[in-house]
Amino acid sequence: MPEITRRRALTAAAAVAATATAAVALTAPAAPAAPAAGHHDPAAPDSFDEVYKGRRIQGRPADGTEHHHEHGGGYAVFIDGVRLHVMRNADGSWISVVSHYDPVPTPRAAARAAVDELQGAPLLPFPAN
Repeated sequence: MPEITRRRALTAAAAVAATATAAVALTAPAAPAAPAAGHHDPAAPDSFDEVYKGRRIQGRPADGTEHHHEHGGGYAVFIDGVRLHVMRNADGSWISVVSHYDPVPTPRAAARAAVDELQGAPLLPFPAN
């Protein structure tokens, strides 16, 4: 029986690693394609503009000029014209800087939760880094 040399052990380890990498690449789901410019992403939340408990809340796809750190998946939410910092979680839920520990299903729900939490207090602008 031939002895296992360092070269044979390293060659075998490399072959196992290459096989495992190929298997992962073949079984991993493909990333969804980004929507083409000018096309609506069906998974993107709808725009809204309403008065909730006396406060004007608005939400719309961000155009990129409003904030340079887009954690909200390119979506902007406003309360009385002041930007509410929102973020989309990996599970699709939304949180805001005001109600950070209470995830909700939509940006509209995040705006409403922030209004509830503010209890009439004005929303102060969130400083950008």
